[in-house]
Amino acid sequence: MSNPADELDYGALRLDRTGQAAAFDAIGDRYDEAFPHKEGQLAAAEWLIGSLPAGARVMDLGCGTGLPTARQLARAGFEVVGVDLSDRMIELARGHVPGAVFHQADIADLRPAGSLDLGRFDAVTAFFSLLMLPRAEIPLALRTVRHLLVPGGLFALSMVEADVDDFAIPFIGRTIRVSGYLGDELREVVDKAGFEIVGESSYTYAPAAADIQPEVQIFLRCGRRT
Repeated sequence: MSNPADELDYGALRLDRTGQAAAFDAIGDRYDEAFPHKEGQLAAAEWLIGSLPAGARVMDLGCGTGLPTARQLARAGFEVVGVDLSDRMIELARGHVPGAVFHQADIADLRPAGSLDLGRFDAVTAFFSLLMLPRAEIPLALRTVRHLLVPGGLFALSMVEADVDDFAIPFIGRTIRVSGYLGDELREVVDKAGFEIVGESSYTYAPAAADIQPEVQIFLRCGRRT
């Protein structure tokens, strides 16, 4: 029988986060100003609220400022744990959602035998957080999410539809690197990571920031295969 830690072995993969956290430290509250309408995110979290039992334990992976997701889930009575790479985002999230617990960490820290064990969750959200990784890491990140979930746990994921890998773009006055997939390839990557896609929606979104181009956002509603 294989060791789960072996299946998530990053091996010689170099984790390059150069500039990523610093960009979001500098952006701070301007992120919410640039993305004032988050209908897809709100709807995906409502799916979790309607699907989970009272008091369920939920991780918001890449929680940003805590708005709207961590606050929405905490107000629904869930035990919410947020994780983000940016110290400034974690500071803002703690102020916005005092009833949740937040950790400054990398998703790689959460894998089996990683440096941070936060236990298991009934659901995980990852709204636009995995697109901050190079494509080589995204399947590993998805399997880490699967590891974090209890059997049958739920996963709400969003990505921007784009055929790019670790591509530098201007973003609210800073530069970040992003990755993405076209729809069919994204579904294939999620399926291979051990999830059943039970629902999907997409939105054409025009951010309020002048240096961000309109984008197509894909939201997947998934269940962890046992």
